[in-house]
Amino acid sequence: MKTVVITGAGTINALGLDVPTTMAAMQAGTCGIGPLAIRDVERLSIQIGGQVRGFEAEGRYNRQQMSLYDRFTQFTLAAAKEAIEQSGLVFSGELAAKSGVVLGTAGGGVSTWDDNYRSVYEDGKNRVHPFVVPKLMNNAAASHVSMEYNLKGPSFTVSTACASSNHAMAQAFSMVRSGMAPVMVTGGSESMLCFGGVKAWEGLRVMSRDACRPFSANRNGMVQGEGAGIFVFEELEHARARGAEILCEVAGFAMSSDASDIVMPSKNGAARAMAGALQDAGVNRDEIGYINAHGTGTAANDKTECAAVADVFGPHADQLMISSTKSMHGHLIGGTGAVELLACIMALRDGVIAPTIGYEEPDPECALDVVPNTARAAQVDVALSNAFAFGGMNAVLALRRI
Repeated sequence: MKTVVITGAGTINALGLDVPTTMAAMQAGTCGIGPLAIRDVERLSIQIGGQVRGFEAEGRYNRQQMSLYDRFTQFTLAAAKEAIEQSGLVFSGELAAKSGVVLGTAGGGVSTWDDNYRSVYEDGKNRVHPFVVPKLMNNAAASHVSMEYNLKGPSFTVSTACASSNHAMAQAFSMVRSGMAPVMVTGGSESMLCFGGVKAWEGLRVMSRDACRPFSANRNGMVQGEGAGIFVFEELEHARARGAEILCEVAGFAMSSDASDIVMPSKNGAARAMAGALQDAGVNRDEIGYINAHGTGTAANDKTECAAVADVFGPHADQLMISSTKSMHGHLIGGTGAVELLACIMALRDGVIAPTIGYEEPDPECALDVVPNTARAAQVDVALSNAFAFGGMNAVLALRRI
């Protein structure tokens, strides 16, 4: 089995348009959640979100590209550019033939769906653009990354709701570890912050009207975000041979299914995924210093996740730091685990733990160290990144300092 490391990272999200800006915002405890600037926002009950601002697609992509790139694809390509440039890789020859891209998204081209349904049903038009289908399909972002960077190996998209990007990164990790591919570009993206996307989530009645406050007793729901997180996973010896900068090691992963309820999370399912990730990485529970929680700010998620952590880690749970960066950038649905992986990299590489902001009142059912409101300096050797999705789809990654 090969050792897998991360040699490039890129992002677009409500906290920043690149990795350094995002990490600085996480360290500062910045809130990227604010009033939505979208069409018909006045018709929405929920009018806040972690919206990407200052991203000008027209200056990045030409007219033909704009006809093919939904917003989630635009975010993906921008983040992929940053990640691949940092890695220093150029894909050609055998490296191109074997390297691929696995990305996660829950909704794909939601803005394209929204715009074209409006065109047909609201405006009464009887035709749509001939590229609507290739623009909105869930694999569009992965396909365009493969074409842009000559990635000819295994390439596909994973869609498992809020666990999509963690599942995608787990598949990429498995391919590099097994020797199937020397390099994989992986992560996830989402852009549901349009009228139809927000209106659909309103129906679930799990959304906050003012803020995301994970683990706080006065929390009142989740907040949607948008953006992308993209990484270069590379076999260790391949990276060392070319003198690449190594951000951290991807040590293991596990996946589980609750097999119980379409929306209510299961403590047992979450616990099995975390315990499985420890086993796969070959680490003891007392080696874990930080967990980036799924931490949505809903009572069902927060209480279930904390109970699962207590079950898996026993007495060591009191020594763990566990935080939710969704409090800052919102819930990116299929892209959320990818952006949150940056907090794990920051903890391992820089010794800075991102806080859970908006924390106001202790919840006795979430009596863990949630790093409230202020970032913390701490040395962490191993971290976990949790993703627990609707449908009971769970995916946990383990990362190690190197």
